[in-house]
Amino acid sequence: MAKRVSYYKDLAADFSIPGLVSEETAAALIKTSTHIQTLKEAALPAIDSQYTLEKIEAENKEWFPTHCMALRKGRFDLLGQEYRPEYIYLCQDGPFGHENDREKHWVSIIAQPDVTMCWPIVQFHHEVVYFEWHAMDDGTHELIAKGNVTFIRRGHRGGISLKTEQLTFFRDVYAPDALLKLITG
Repeated sequence: MAKRVSYYKDLAADFSIPGLVSEETAAALIKTSTHIQTLKEAALPAIDSQYTLEKIEAENKEWFPTHCMALRKGRFDLLGQEYRPEYIYLCQDGPFGHENDREKHWVSIIAQPDVTMCWPIVQFHHEVVYFEWHAMDDGTHELIAKGNVTFIRRGHRGGISLKTEQLTFFRDVYAPDALLKLITG
């Protein structure tokens, strides 16, 4: 049997379980996320000899831990900047674009205090980023939500143009006002 390898082996931080990311690393990832948002170009960049699929995949690997940290910190402002203007989000209730009421409720629930999001599986192939996630109550260890996501992301210069997601909530679907006020954005 082949030996299993961590999906986070070559990434800046491991988000597969709670407690693996130090506060110093968390702060650095938020700073990196803020910088990455400044690199997105108005027009979707071409894939060519200057901006190769390999370069895009490397940038996606750099970006992914920043995405996870932004979610753990409830930084919806940073998450919203990851998407292109023509972004489309396909899920059970979609399709959505940037402005949708549902996603703010979902982020409020999965990024609420005393809940930790984890991404046990992440895979990269050029522009494609696939991951599985779950959100767990820190006190009861109850799984409150889970899902899987596929992003089409053209590296730092392009950002996310497509998100597909299967998500399941085990407790709430709409966040109470008190949780909505906790997210930034």
